[in-house]
Amino acid sequence: MSIYLLIGIVIWLYALSVLKRAQLSAFHFIVGSGGLFFILIALSDPYWVWFFTHAVINGIKWFNALTGMSSVMTKYGLVSIFNPTVPVTMSIDYECSGIIETTAFISLVMFLPMYNRPERVFFSIVGTLWIYIANVIRLITVIIIVHFGGGQLFFLAHSIFGRLVFYILVIILYYDVFTYSQLSQGLYHVFKIKIDRFKRYIGTTKG
Repeated sequence: MSIYLLIGIVIWLYALSVLKRAQLSAFHFIVGSGGLFFILIALSDPYWVWFFTHAVINGIKWFNALTGMSSVMTKYGLVSIFNPTVPVTMSIDYECSGIIETTAFISLVMFLPMYNRPERVFFSIVGTLWIYIANVIRLITVIIIVHFGGGQLFFLAHSIFGRLVFYILVIILYYDVFTYSQLSQGLYHVFKIKIDRFKRYIGTTKG
């Protein structure tokens, strides 16, 4: 961790404490979520980027094992898409890892006033899994389009259709979480019930 990042974290924490004492909720949310986003991005390289990238690659590898539409080189983060026209090799890099979208979502959720601490942790985990799956679906969409349509469709598949699928799924996540819809409420309450039952079971077993 660089000295500049450490100084930035200290200033950020101090600003949060001042805004909280002043009861400026809106500014606390803006400074908190914005600061956390930049801190997480700074801390993500190289370990979290590597983890997210390889998680996505393994998701594509699973799809490839079922369909045989591509060849995955896990070590190098490369996906060769089989098609009848132009050879296409797709690189799974920082942009494709989903780390930016994930850290942005977590940063917003962790400072959203409508949630308590357990809810923030729960929706951060659910959102991370959702964005990961959405990202894998995006790349699978690219593979399917290029495999059947040919290598000349790679740009449209990657830059337009794949991203369209991804952002539609992310918008659904944002709508459910940030409006605290019936779906998100129900999901959290089911999770809470399961946790309470598990705690009671552990307590009974110990007793």
